[in-house]
Amino acid sequence: MSTSTRAQIVLVNAAHGLTHYSLLILPTAVLSMAAPGGAFGADYGRILALATGMFLCYGLFSLPQGWLAARIGRRALMAVFFFGAAAALAATGAAATPLMLALALAASGAFVAIYHPVGTALLIEAAADRPGRAIGINGVCGNVGVALAPVITAFLAVQASWRAGFLVPAGALFLLGFAWLRVPSVDAVARRAQATFPPIPRHLVRRAVIVLLLIAVASGVVFNAFTVLIPKLMQERLGHSPALLPLAGAAATVATLCGAVSQLTVGRMIDRMTLRRVFLPMAVALVPSLLLLAVAPGWAAVPVAGLVAATVFGQVTVNETMAARYIAPALRVRLYSVRFFFGFLGAAAAPPLVGLLDDRTGSLAASLLVLAGCSTLTLGCALFFPDRPEELRPELWAAGAIPAE
Repeated sequence: MSTSTRAQIVLVNAAHGLTHYSLLILPTAVLSMAAPGGAFGADYGRILALATGMFLCYGLFSLPQGWLAARIGRRALMAVFFFGAAAALAATGAAATPLMLALALAASGAFVAIYHPVGTALLIEAAADRPGRAIGINGVCGNVGVALAPVITAFLAVQASWRAGFLVPAGALFLLGFAWLRVPSVDAVARRAQATFPPIPRHLVRRAVIVLLLIAVASGVVFNAFTVLIPKLMQERLGHSPALLPLAGAAATVATLCGAVSQLTVGRMIDRMTLRRVFLPMAVALVPSLLLLAVAPGWAAVPVAGLVAATVFGQVTVNETMAARYIAPALRVRLYSVRFFFGFLGAAAAPPLVGLLDDRTGSLAASLLVLAGCSTLTLGCALFFPDRPEELRPELWAAGAIPAE
């Protein structure tokens, strides 16, 4: 692997972490923003709902990325990601009214929408014949962003203000953008990957695509709702005192870091096992884990939340690898664009859903029950996905050595 390829992978991984970090600043910042007489009011649910446009744009603007990548190039799009997201987060930190906050958040969602369709395709091609490990590491980086967002935002809110929670990652994105401009192009990797991709039967490709799109809807709601509600859930279970805000953020971080460990482990397993054999046990475990989290009291909620995070984030690694195993490189950006469009439309429903159910019931238990219901669709997808030994030995696709299912 060349130095330029390694540098690209490092920056793509850093971009993944900051993508998820950026999307999850508000759920912790809102705990400091919501105050009687404040510019945004004292209602947690209403302030959180201002992020609806962000997640909606996150989904809508993922759709044209395949078209844009074919015309202006993936490298240029990643530069737009870094500098555009940085500017939007800086504008969010400077917002003075609910309308300004909602518009700046929406702009943030539009720019970070570039990452998943483009960055994931770049990563898979650079990873060559070991996509599971690369996707697992990339998933850890994304999960670290999810995990650090609550604790760093809480720290900045207490030590400075909620505005610093947006301005600090904006600065990091600007710096990474300048680093990205200095990395040489590695388009030859993509051409080599296209030339060696095996001929997979069309009916199996269609089956894999159907599963990917169905999972996108279910996991979009579950993943985003879980990451949005975890800071509030920890505050709810551990105590409501403002002095405990950093403790709640730290507990949320510990829980989600379990997902990071899971993604790294799952990534290594994928390179040795078929996707369904990794995916199915996690899908089976997710529903009862969410049901248990809905009723777990006090500190008991932390390890249960860790178990949920391990299954939710571990499934993401499997889903990303599905495209690497079944979709030709030339079509991946387009498929990722459609897939993330579906997924993040589901994700856009998460903030208002969590806020509404919290306002109506006074707790997050109802939200967790709804997520358990959504997870049954993921279980069905795991059962329907192909279980083909050729995934691990691609040369057998052309040979036809293994009978069809």
